[in-house]
Amino acid sequence: MRILITNDDGINAPGLTVLTRIAEEIAGPEGEVWTVAPAFEQSGVGHCISYTHPTMIAELGPRRYAAEGSPADCVLAALHDIMAGARPDLVLSGVNRGNNAAENVLYSGTVGGAMEAALQGLPAIALSQFYGPQNVDAADPFEAAAAHGADVVRRLLDSAPWEAAPYRTFYNVNFPPIPAAQVKGIEATAQGARPNSVFAVEPVRAPSGRRFFWVKGGPQHEPSAPGTDAAANLAGYISVTPLTCDLTDQAALDTLRDRLG
Repeated sequence: MRILITNDDGINAPGLTVLTRIAEEIAGPEGEVWTVAPAFEQSGVGHCISYTHPTMIAELGPRRYAAEGSPADCVLAALHDIMAGARPDLVLSGVNRGNNAAENVLYSGTVGGAMEAALQGLPAIALSQFYGPQNVDAADPFEAAAAHGADVVRRLLDSAPWEAAPYRTFYNVNFPPIPAAQVKGIEATAQGARPNSVFAVEPVRAPSGRRFFWVKGGPQHEPSAPGTDAAANLAGYISVTPLTCDLTDQAALDTLRDRLG
């Protein structure tokens, strides 16, 4: 199997090292793992592509490249340049430092990389490691992802539906913020919504007098509704959420059609 991996934390991120080991286990001794990842951190860029300016790509080693762009840029570079003529069988994005559950899905560059792969017609999985009091200061905060990642990917490849049209299904996996031995299992979940967990800004003034702001996130440890991703993670389960690029609100569409006649 030929696997492409990317992320949004950057080419030197520890989560990418974890993902490399996961991909190598899935690919097997006869397989290939190709890395095309952002040269610098691209957290929060979503499905952004560098449409208005060129993106430099550097070869760092055999099958290992860094691009000065987003995760979606990296996927495009891999499929249409670096790996042109030998497309991957699978695209993995992550392992993200922090959760990409609930509302974070909409901002995540990790999810954006998997989304671009799905739009290009390839099976894709985004993987993220939830951080919390039980693992954030651990010697290996990615322990749960490292221990269970290959099994989750293998089970999805063997059992999950992979509809190809009109928009291909792809998967968002979040590992709970606990040691690997305490993980209770895997749950198929919907995307949740955490109460009061919205992004905001923190205004600051520079010594020059100019005004700036930092973007800050909301609370991450409020559970979402039962049966959704963040709730499963906080209960000790790995969440697996099928996603699609179709953002249509079908219930609202039916109502709108009735009301518009």
